[in-house]
Amino acid sequence: MQSKLLLPTVLMGLVLTASGLPAAAGELDVCGAPNSLPAARAKARRLVAQIRVDLAGVENQIRNVPFVAQVEAGTASLDKIAAVAAEEYSIIHSDLNSFTQMAARWDTPQGSHFFGDLAFGETLALPLLLDFAGNVGLTEADLAAYEPRPAAQTYPSRVAWIASNADRASAAASFLVNFGVFGENMARVRDALVEVYGFRLDEIEFFSFFAEPIPGFEEDAIEVIAAGLQEGACPRDVRRSARLLQAYELDFWQVASAPPGSPLPVRRPAG
Repeated sequence: MQSKLLLPTVLMGLVLTASGLPAAAGELDVCGAPNSLPAARAKARRLVAQIRVDLAGVENQIRNVPFVAQVEAGTASLDKIAAVAAEEYSIIHSDLNSFTQMAARWDTPQGSHFFGDLAFGETLALPLLLDFAGNVGLTEADLAAYEPRPAAQTYPSRVAWIASNADRASAAASFLVNFGVFGENMARVRDALVEVYGFRLDEIEFFSFFAEPIPGFEEDAIEVIAAGLQEGACPRDVRRSARLLQAYELDFWQVASAPPGSPLPVRRPAG
């Protein structure tokens, strides 16, 4: 009886080997904790690679949104560019709260400070945002009074959901995959603001801040994802979280070419 039960398993292993696929090829989407930290790290890397393949199409959509092309061509009004900053004012405040909540859930004094670092990044970005706003004639009161467009705020709404409901693997994978393409677009806007609109680099440091990759970010994220997988995070949930966050990133960039949510007293100060 045992030999009859084992025969299909052996045959399946032979078929997979002959096809060039590892016997554990379907393991990537199987829920359940890996049996060691090295195994969890390896699975985390495979999972991130698969997510990047899955999301290549939407990332290309993000890269090709009309707003970025308009800024590069010099046809985007200063009002629309300033509206991005005004939307980011709401996003930064929301994300700061969300990352702080994640740090309280998952960071440890002697271990990972991944999410605390993200929260700290938001505190660094806020004064840079206010500096840029000042360079287009806006005060913090103007930013606070601005009425955000709903589609521009789906991203921080999802981040807040992750903070309350997701597992740490889903959170870290989502931000790891998301930050790259966001940084690409911010770099393109920064370069166009200098080359086409005549801003100095010191006037647009907010865009530079997000354009530059975070040193060691990928490896730190892999460690957090691996820890989450060891805790039993399901790869299906990790992939879903990354897919949704990237879709909301697309929302933000698509709406950027629409009229601002409310009037902004934008002006370019002389000199």
